[in-house]
Amino acid sequence: MNTASSRHSAPPPETDDNGSLYAARRKIHPREVTGTYQRLRRIALVLILGAFYTLCWVPWGDRQIILWDLPARRFHILWMTFYPQDFIYAAILLVLAAVTLLFFTALAGRLWCGYTCPQTLWTEMFLWIERKIEGDRVQRIKMDQSPWTRDKLLRRGGKHAIWIAIGFWTGLTFVGYFTPIRQLLAELVRFQLGPWESFWVFFYGFATYGNAGFLREQVCMYMCPYARFQSAMFDRDSLIISYDEQRGEPRGSRRRGSDPKQVGLGDCIDCTMCVQVCPTGIDIRRGLQYECIGCAACIDVCDQVMDRMGYPRGLVRYTTQNALDGKATHVIRPRIVIYATILLIAGGLTVYAILTRPVLSMDVLRDRNALYRTLDDGRIENSYTLKINNRSETPHSYRLEARGITGIQAQSDPATITLPPGAIQPIPARVQVPASAVSGSVDVELILHTVDDPDAPVIRETARFLGPRSTQTP
Repeated sequence: MNTASSRHSAPPPETDDNGSLYAARRKIHPREVTGTYQRLRRIALVLILGAFYTLCWVPWGDRQIILWDLPARRFHILWMTFYPQDFIYAAILLVLAAVTLLFFTALAGRLWCGYTCPQTLWTEMFLWIERKIEGDRVQRIKMDQSPWTRDKLLRRGGKHAIWIAIGFWTGLTFVGYFTPIRQLLAELVRFQLGPWESFWVFFYGFATYGNAGFLREQVCMYMCPYARFQSAMFDRDSLIISYDEQRGEPRGSRRRGSDPKQVGLGDCIDCTMCVQVCPTGIDIRRGLQYECIGCAACIDVCDQVMDRMGYPRGLVRYTTQNALDGKATHVIRPRIVIYATILLIAGGLTVYAILTRPVLSMDVLRDRNALYRTLDDGRIENSYTLKINNRSETPHSYRLEARGITGIQAQSDPATITLPPGAIQPIPARVQVPASAVSGSVDVELILHTVDDPDAPVIRETARFLGPRSTQTP
């Protein structure tokens, strides 16, 4: 532990008394701590969970502000409505989210885990409830070891009742983003929930209750893959939570206000407070470990201890490996520039594409069964299938027009095409031109006008028209 290389080395595998590598789980009771970073975490908790629990109740016209209407295959976010054919945007946003995670991890470590991960937030909320009902860390440990009494039964029962209620309301809120929340609540009161709605309400509620109430750090340590590949995203300039070994060692207890140099010790008084506040139960003094979720509780509590001892803060702090080794830290470096460039360009283009997404589209498919047909009056006719998609939230009527050849005419069946909102409908269409106006293969333009909205954009698509003496196949 006295060498620089040991700061970030993995701890030796723990074994039980029988020499097995599978140690029994040790229940962790984190001590409550206050401080700058814990206030930031609580602000993030209130904002994120507050948004989750309330946004489904915010009205937007005749619907709620966010609604993923799976039966209707419409996905409403603010003023925008997306359809299954728009899911390319969802794929792009997922890629951008992954790049964002890479960017902030390389820049500042596990910010996601410590401040915004749902597992962290709900666990913190459940821990707060546990502290209010069962007491501080010492009281909770004592209660675990004590026999069952009326007081213990009431406290444990009350805690679990509140946890279950929160879990159930969380499941109901989750489903409320797929089924209108007011309709869902009315069906719940009348005991008329559908089978799938019931399943997801109880499944998500049970998952919240189990993960935040029981599994807690086990999810972070064993179930979440992020902890396993985080080292691939770090470099020696990444901001991490670390213990300053050169300043803290050798550690040992001493009287308050003692000069560490006079007693031959470092600044660490070996109070183990950093271990007691850690939600995963690790000792940050052993170096960077994959179990660390970056919650910074050890920083806040160590700063408080340093204040009481009259020592400078920062024995445990956000720093970089290069800074600990006495080298310069580089914030601007190739991987940061690459991630930022990808985010700015791809993110900007995606936002632009979403905001300028057309509300009407048309695909033109030629009839492959016949190249062309000669009518009784001598005109040449080609048949097409138009796939028209009304992406707006209101029904519209459309009319087809053709251009590109003298005397060209276009007919659709029906002549006036009416589509409900979000509908995709195949429409048969025929294009006719005089025989003297076409020879072989030419391109024509099919134009779709919105009859009931003159200000709507006009859709133009190019189609191949085939006439006599043409040897070209579609």
